[in-house]
Amino acid sequence: MSLRRPGGRPVLWIPSDRWIESANITRFSRDLGLPEAYLPLWHWSVRDIERFWAAIWDYYEVGDSGGTVLAQRAMPGAQWFPGARLNYAEGVFRGKPADRVAIRHASELRSLATWTWRDLRNQVARIAGSLRALGVGPGDRVAALMPNIPETVAAFLAAASVGAVWSSAAPEFGAQAVIDRFGQIEPTVLLAVDGYRYGGRDFDCSAKVAAISGQLPGCAVVRFGYLDGSGWPRGFAAEESPLVFTPVPFGHPLWILYSSGTTGLPKGLVHGHGGVLLEQLKLSHLHLNGRPSDRFFWFSTTGWMMWNLLVGVLVTDASIVLFDGDPAGTTLWSLAAESGLTFFGTSAAFISAAMKAGVEPAGGGRDLSALTAVGSTGSPLSPEAYRWVYEKLGPDLWLSAPSGGTDVVTPFVAGVPTLPVRMGEIQAPALGVKVEAWSPAGRRVVGEVGELVVTEPMPSMPLYLWGDRDGERYRQSYFEMFPGVWRHGDWIEFTPDGGSVIYGRSDSTINRGGVRMGTAEIYRAVLTVPEVEDCLVVDVPVDGDRNWMPLFVVLTDDMALDQALGARIRATVREQVSPRHVPDEIVQAPAIPRTLSGKVLEIPVKRILMGQAAQDAASRDSLADPAALDWFAEYADQVRKLLGQAERAELPVQR
Repeated sequence: MSLRRPGGRPVLWIPSDRWIESANITRFSRDLGLPEAYLPLWHWSVRDIERFWAAIWDYYEVGDSGGTVLAQRAMPGAQWFPGARLNYAEGVFRGKPADRVAIRHASELRSLATWTWRDLRNQVARIAGSLRALGVGPGDRVAALMPNIPETVAAFLAAASVGAVWSSAAPEFGAQAVIDRFGQIEPTVLLAVDGYRYGGRDFDCSAKVAAISGQLPGCAVVRFGYLDGSGWPRGFAAEESPLVFTPVPFGHPLWILYSSGTTGLPKGLVHGHGGVLLEQLKLSHLHLNGRPSDRFFWFSTTGWMMWNLLVGVLVTDASIVLFDGDPAGTTLWSLAAESGLTFFGTSAAFISAAMKAGVEPAGGGRDLSALTAVGSTGSPLSPEAYRWVYEKLGPDLWLSAPSGGTDVVTPFVAGVPTLPVRMGEIQAPALGVKVEAWSPAGRRVVGEVGELVVTEPMPSMPLYLWGDRDGERYRQSYFEMFPGVWRHGDWIEFTPDGGSVIYGRSDSTINRGGVRMGTAEIYRAVLTVPEVEDCLVVDVPVDGDRNWMPLFVVLTDDMALDQALGARIRATVREQVSPRHVPDEIVQAPAIPRTLSGKVLEIPVKRILMGQAAQDAASRDSLADPAALDWFAEYADQVRKLLGQAERAELPVQR
């Protein structure tokens, strides 16, 4: 049963006194004499960001800070801890008992198994020694086409330990998508898997690796035998070696992550050792509540930032759980039961699919009694999905649905273990993140939708974008709308007590008659229609102030769109969203195009419908199903005729 606060969303969970007392954030606040109530603590953390980040540094014993916390406050270009030297990998290994489990892992090729901290340390030391033997040193790039297995975690930590810069792509990426990423950064070494198994099928990566390596001149290739079980090649990671950490400046590059790559070459986002370490110490301890007894899982490939976040949980005393393979059906719930997960992290799309498919997580005798928390990210989690989690997994569970970005490799708004969970609402702004909703005029708004902005620097903001010599692309990407203020490109609404709702990307928001609506709200309504399996909506400029708003739907089984179903969909949108946002046309599509991380390609589809060539609107190799976009390209050829029949002007051509 849910409670309802006056004027607010139903409360689905209230933390018990015992839960609050045992939370890391409670201990942190008490030990430092800080407010225990969350909002006062957050206000302090953003009012005096230097003292807050110095407190994180000291409390978690990072090392010698060098004195100055923030030498340059302006964005972009903030300079944190300019006198410090450290190493991210050293921060991960600090104080870890050798015999404690660090990693649990399973895949379609491997049964559930464990690595202790001793196992992980030995593997990291051996790989680091082999990298040094290949001439890898500080600043060199180590690229990896590896799956979500413990050897990949060890390889990343090895690269970090020698001061090299890590960059990874998932094995299912197309060759060109990998070349688009790694070709920019000119790696010294490419670590590549021989193949992988997904959905019961084996995929050989030999030809793909050959194509990629052929575009990386001077790059040594080390092939890891995952599909054939042979492991690292002879001579690599074989010699016993002490684990040595190369001290680097706070702002030394740690890894390069990438924007989604849906338009043009993906941006190479360079993050630093110190910024990532501080952010993950804060996030994993205080927001994710990682404790020695916790077994933390988030389903991800190595091409999504959630893999980096998952690895970052190792800065706590919790262990992490990895899975490589097809998550469909009850696979992940069986993994949760078998591995004794306490924190089950996934995507909103996964939960939505489970709802549609009628999945029973605790069915089939699965024991999920160890589970205390569920996490969801990647896209907005609908209120109905919140309720489903509590109905299927029980009322005594913390649901954390943070929202952030690859750009800062962390949430802006996050879960807080000591706050109630309200249906459809993210709990609070993250500590140390001065996040607000702004109107187009740059005015802070509460209780209405605005642009998500960050008005004070964060340590994990990118150092720079790879190849952006003068910083112009960086400024255009984040600081063009509001100079000196990070504008992320999401619509967000804050409640008076600090909760928030994400309404989707601000550049794909539907604006009808001056009333703005996030696509997530339209999707939530449309997906309540039982026959609708997936959907995509765009608002296409036509002429002057006229727009054309088509809704594309994928139907279940062999259903066909008819007049009656279309009328029900329109009625649902009219009733649940707004009469202004009823689509102009409903079109049945065979599939909705998504990125490999599951994000809907609203902007590329919009550009295609405006006349842009499909190959210019999106990188095919960044798509989960390139054929899905091909259908939209073919459909776009019919658009002018359709609009002509409706006595509309032709669509403008995107140039």
